[in-house]
Amino acid sequence: MKAVLAATAILVILAGSILALSFVPSRPAPQSFALSLYPAGLRGDAIAGQRVVLLVTVAESGSAPDARAVKLTASAPNSSVSVSPELISAGQVGEVAVIPGVEAVGGNVTVTVSGERDGLVQSRTLQFTVLPGENTDAGYAVQLRERFVAWLQASHPELGITNGTQWLGTVVSPHWLVVSHWLFFSKDWEVHLYWHVMIPPHDWARIDLRQRFTELAPSLSFEISSLNAGLTPVPIAAPETAWR
Repeated sequence: MKAVLAATAILVILAGSILALSFVPSRPAPQSFALSLYPAGLRGDAIAGQRVVLLVTVAESGSAPDARAVKLTASAPNSSVSVSPELISAGQVGEVAVIPGVEAVGGNVTVTVSGERDGLVQSRTLQFTVLPGENTDAGYAVQLRERFVAWLQASHPELGITNGTQWLGTVVSPHWLVVSHWLFFSKDWEVHLYWHVMIPPHDWARIDLRQRFTELAPSLSFEISSLNAGLTPVPIAAPETAWR
């Protein structure tokens, strides 16, 4: 009799365990996403020490209003690489900064950017050439930037760009002919400064402004039509893509 009762108890326990397991909700499949890297290629090449800043976005493949952020990582041989921010969601723009070292000169650098969430990984690559060269326009680029900044502080205070704004600058498209290009980064803004290396009245200078981490392309642009004439900036149409 005791053996029968013990066997019955075991059967009851097993049945209860099976019934409990049947009510354990199944884990939903990971939500897929698409990773995009901008641009598809640089305009020209790079030099050692240049800060090559690539832009990254993610898009949800389905309706997932509560989807978690995607973690970004990046790598590039013979270069230092940083990612900001490391976590992004749809609607945000991440930045991958690649600074080629002297070991990269004379070859190609392949940048690999990956996004990971719940074990799902998406990767994109971009390759650019690093050639010998030195930056010789830094001082003049800063002078032109400050000329625009002083005007922006007075004419567009809503942008928060002032004479006290701190900037991190880098040459871009260093071997580009006729027009020189620089990028400057503050906490909130990217400024693409470029000027026409010509005599008056064709000595224009322009800036494009992109709001970092929210915009893929510039939303504002201004031009001084002749630097020598001492003219003030005027609004112009912003380009459709960020210069890289």
